[in-house]
Amino acid sequence: MGKNSSHGERGYGTMNSRVTCIYQALPYTFRCLGASLWGYHLRMLRYGPETERLVAEALEREFWDASQWKAWRDEKLPDFLEDAARKVPYYRAMWESRRKQGDLSDWRDLQNWPTLSKEEVRSNPQAFLRESGRRETLYLESTGGTTGTPLKLWQSRDTLREWYALFEARWRRWYGVSRHDRWAIIGAQKIVGPAARKPPFWVWNAGSNQLYISCYHLFPEFIPECLEAVRKCRAVYLLGYTSALHFLACEILERNLTVPPLKVVITNAEPVSPSQKAAMEKAFRCPVRETYGMSEMGAAAGECEKGVLHLWPETGYLEVLEQGVHVPAGQIGELITTGFIHRDMPLIRYETGDRLSLAPEDAPPCACGRKLPAIRAFDGRKHDVLSLRDGRKVWYFNPVFSGLPVRESQIVQEKLDVFSVVMNCSRPLSAEEEQAVIQRMKNLTGPALIQIQYSRLIPRGSNGKFRAVISRMSKDEAPSDKL
Repeated sequence: MGKNSSHGERGYGTMNSRVTCIYQALPYTFRCLGASLWGYHLRMLRYGPETERLVAEALEREFWDASQWKAWRDEKLPDFLEDAARKVPYYRAMWESRRKQGDLSDWRDLQNWPTLSKEEVRSNPQAFLRESGRRETLYLESTGGTTGTPLKLWQSRDTLREWYALFEARWRRWYGVSRHDRWAIIGAQKIVGPAARKPPFWVWNAGSNQLYISCYHLFPEFIPECLEAVRKCRAVYLLGYTSALHFLACEILERNLTVPPLKVVITNAEPVSPSQKAAMEKAFRCPVRETYGMSEMGAAAGECEKGVLHLWPETGYLEVLEQGVHVPAGQIGELITTGFIHRDMPLIRYETGDRLSLAPEDAPPCACGRKLPAIRAFDGRKHDVLSLRDGRKVWYFNPVFSGLPVRESQIVQEKLDVFSVVMNCSRPLSAEEEQAVIQRMKNLTGPALIQIQYSRLIPRGSNGKFRAVISRMSKDEAPSDKL
């Protein structure tokens, strides 16, 4: 599962609202042309002459044992921390304040650093930019994440190429495909106007060899046309949200639809249950592989052919804490990351909000032969899927809050056509901003009653977990429940 569906392998990029409106009004051919031009731009950013070397090195490191990874990390981490303490404004100010108070702790020791919350990064993201280098060469990536907390992240070309080389090695090569193959993705970019009710709900992006399918427009009656588009583009593999892929699989099985031949289906953004995986493999007639990643670049993982979700140690140093205390391997806790790849904007001891357990270092080796560490289990980042009157399923609402001072948000479906939008804002929204939220919600849900609510602290569940999307409808109220 990947925190950003877009972040796993986004392949399309992010458009601002004005460009989006213009783009959606274009004829289909010109929308494909626009997508392709953007795809060529992204290809130049993410891949270069060094890519194949980086991929080969990543594949070779998969067979390092735990002692080799420890030596590599122990050599890298102290210098990384010292550089951040000296050259990143937020950390430099923190250490200067501690020094004035008589704290002589060694900043080269990770355990002397406090954990870092999303709110601290969200409230002043530029304070985390490393001062050396030219800021105008950095690329801005905005992400809503899975907690409804929007973040702004800056990345250099070198960072992007290192990151995407790992994806090429461990999200593609493991599965017998490459970035040169044609593929399809079910994603959240608004490539079609919200009122569109007839296909095509997809565009061909020649720059990325990619058919981009809108997850907001998976109308049950047009699933056959969607599958035909995948067949016509000769896609070798399919990537998308677990919920979207499972919904598609259920439609295929229920209606006995013809499926184009695929080598692999890759899920991201959400965990995969055994029943979901079984349904998808039966429907798509190929292996289904789970992935994990995040826009902050602190951690990532890919599922091997033996069904084990292997972490990528190159991304950073990982800790699992429960109430600030390290938990033994095999026990559930919150994942804390110190990302090595994202040197332009280092996030040290970053609270991801993800809860998981890691396999012990002395666990039996994986039957796949790789010696990469593994995730044992996930616990959290689950949310409900909302059912709409026209048969669609919706679970991704980040665009509703784009550009607004929203710290945290939660969407609650009270009834079939009644939704509550609960927000924790850094300042009160204006009447115009509230209307923008309501209109953006209706763009996703269709005609509905949208209720705005404010909360200084959005309630957590009895287990303390945050849920960004909640359905309070009974199964009898929902038009159908294939998810």
